[in-house]
Amino acid sequence: MTDSGIASDHPGTREIGHRDRSPGGNDLNICFVAHFAYGALAGDPGGHIGGVERQTALMARWLAGRGHTVSVCTWQEGAPGDETVGGVRVLKTCEADAGLPLLRFLHPRWTSLTAALRRADADLYYHNCAEAITGQTALWAKLHGRRFVYSVASDPETDPALPILGSLRERVLYRRGLRLADGIITQTQGQRDNLRRGFGLEATVLPMPSDACAGTTLACLESARTAPRVVWAGRIAPVKNLELFLDLARQLPEVGFDLVGGADQDADYAARMLGQAQALANVTVHGRLDREAVLQRYRHAALLLCTSHYEGFPNTFLEAWAHGLPVVSTVDPDGVLTREGIGIHATSAATLAAAIAKLAGRTGDRQAMAARAWAYYYSNHHVSGAMPRFEAYLTTRMRNGREAGANRESD
Repeated sequence: MTDSGIASDHPGTREIGHRDRSPGGNDLNICFVAHFAYGALAGDPGGHIGGVERQTALMARWLAGRGHTVSVCTWQEGAPGDETVGGVRVLKTCEADAGLPLLRFLHPRWTSLTAALRRADADLYYHNCAEAITGQTALWAKLHGRRFVYSVASDPETDPALPILGSLRERVLYRRGLRLADGIITQTQGQRDNLRRGFGLEATVLPMPSDACAGTTLACLESARTAPRVVWAGRIAPVKNLELFLDLARQLPEVGFDLVGGADQDADYAARMLGQAQALANVTVHGRLDREAVLQRYRHAALLLCTSHYEGFPNTFLEAWAHGLPVVSTVDPDGVLTREGIGIHATSAATLAAAIAKLAGRTGDRQAMAARAWAYYYSNHHVSGAMPRFEAYLTTRMRNGREAGANRESD
């Protein structure tokens, strides 16, 4: 055991291609490639934990609990060497800042990733979020006769211009990974349509899973909401558009705002935004919180506010709906807020402020929207219903691989 109480797991020396079970069975042997997922897996609040990392940890633990063989490749964090956390093997690559600039892309980053993929010895490799690692993982899987599934994390990943990828190297490897994928998952119909138009590739839409269960009834949650508070949760990064959040807080001094989240890679931006937020009397800056503390913010809020320039299908939406919170947002994945009546989509500061003012109090409109949000979450995204669909999809991809002739999938 390590000092943290996590069992150490040092992989053996069995060769690639040797299996401990029948390859014709339905049990998955899956490896998630998620470099930043260690914090979410090990319960380390000091690490990077975003929506993708939470969902990776959730999926990995759920599949392991079902008896599947599950591993996750991460950066070298926590105890030295590989570990087992909650039945999931955590296979470490190098440290995130290891190596010399320019050269580190090849060594130690790519070489240590290759070593971790080999130790996983999985039948199927799964990656989420557009980056060079998409192509690196897909190439390794193809070379070794394994399956590879890619899951789209945000809308710009389906734009042929790939605006979120800053280098030619990243764009080339990401595109290669898409082309080599035995299956592609999207969060929305819009992402699937964009992928078809922009890349000529087909994908399967699967509702994102969440385990953000409130643990009580909607009536109890509603009775506990004593003040018109608005919660904003996410990474403090330019894409999240904190400028708009601050503008809305200034426009609505009678409404309390909870700002939950830590700095992303742009520390200067985060420091500037947090400094301005701390100067506002009606804004409480909570910083980065652990999982339970974040959910506690939802229990005391009237609604969730999203000010992002773009998103995929935000994990914060799922967490909010699980607690009976409508969402006021600048993005509306597949029009779900408007179509299901579980939030308000607006793009200007004036219309967002009006929406917040409408929903912040204990009004009939807000309560009806809260009931619909609660029902929508448990019908579509709760882990009990969403994860069996992922399990079935991944099992089919592991067993059958690429369809004959082209990347063509059914919904």
